Amino acid sequence: MKFAKVLSVTTASLALAVTTACSTTTMDAPQTAAATSMATLERVPGDGPALWKVSDADTTIYMFGTIHLLPKDVQWQNAAITNALASSDSVVTELMPGAGETPEDQQMFMTRGMLGDGRNLREMMSADQKTRYEAALAKLGLPPAAFDQFKPWMATVTLSIMPLIQAGYDPTAGVEKVVETMAGPDKQRVALETVEYQLGVFDGMPEETQLRYLMDTADEIDNIKDQIDSMVAEWVDGDADALAALMNESLDDPIVAERLLYTRNKNWAEWIDARLDQPGTVFMAVGAGHLAGEKSVQDYLVQTNVAKRR
Repeated sequence: MKFAKVLSVTTASLALAVTTACSTTTMDAPQTAAATSMATLERVPGDGPALWKVSDADTTIYMFGTIHLLPKDVQWQNAAITNALASSDSVVTELMPGAGETPEDQQMFMTRGMLGDGRNLREMMSADQKTRYEAALAKLGLPPAAFDQFKPWMATVTLSIMPLIQAGYDPTAGVEKVVETMAGPDKQRVALETVEYQLGVFDGMPEETQLRYLMDTADEIDNIKDQIDSMVAEWVDGDADALAALMNESLDDPIVAERLLYTRNKNWAEWIDARLDQPGTVFMAVGAGHLAGEKSVQDYLVQTNVAKRR
C-alpha cells in the first residue's frame, strides 16, 4: 500500500502526530570549507538492520535506516548498532526528540491539514470514489463523515496509520524512540528537518495527487498490515535491496517521489558533506527508505564525489 509504506520508512513527524492525536542543536548543517578528499562509504558488517558508515581521516558518520512504527515484540538491536551509537558524540535524526508530540506541533498538524472555507472532503470525490472511501472507513469502524474536514493528504496519513495502530504497531516502539533511549542524555542532538517542513512536503502536493493517493489507500485498506509486515521483515533482515523494491512499488508518482525522498536525500547528503569537515563520530538515524535504492543518500554521496564505495 502506497502511503502506509512510504510513511513507515520516510517521514517521522506524521506518524508521531497522528498517533499522539488518536541538550539540542538546530537543523542547520555545519558551514565549513569543502572537503579536500573523498571519504569512504561502506556497509558495516553484522546481522540485522543495515548500517552504513561514511568516514575520512578524522570523521565517522554512521547511517542507520529506521522504521517509525513497529510492533512492540520486534527485536532489532545488535552489537554493530549498539557499538556505533555508543562510540558517537552526537545523534542526528529527522526531527528533534519530542517533535510532533507537543501541543504546538499537534495544532500545526491540525491547522495545516484542514480544508477550511466550508469545503468537504467527500464532496471532492466522484460517486465511485466516495463509495470506495466510505467502505474503507467502515472497515476501521469509523463513520462516513469522520474526516470530512481533512485535506486529502491528512485523511490519507490517518487512514494509512490507523490499521497499524489497531494491529499493535506503536510509535513508542519505533526505532527513533529506542535509539533516543539507548543514546542517553549526554550526546549532542541534531535535527535535519522541522515538523513544519515535513508537513509542507505533503501539504504542498497538488490536490489531485493527494486525492489519488487517498483512493489508493482506501482500496488497499485490507492489505496495509500485511504489506508493512513484509517491509519490517526485510528491514530486520538487513535486505536493503528488497526494501528498495517495495518502496519503488509505492512511489509511482514522480512528484511524490521527488518530494518525499529524492530532494530530502540530496539535502541530507549535502549535510553529511559539510559535517565531514569537522572531526568526531556521528550516529544518523533516518527513515530506511532514504538509505535504499536509486537516488538514496548513499547514491548522492557517490555521485557528488563526497565518498567512494568500498
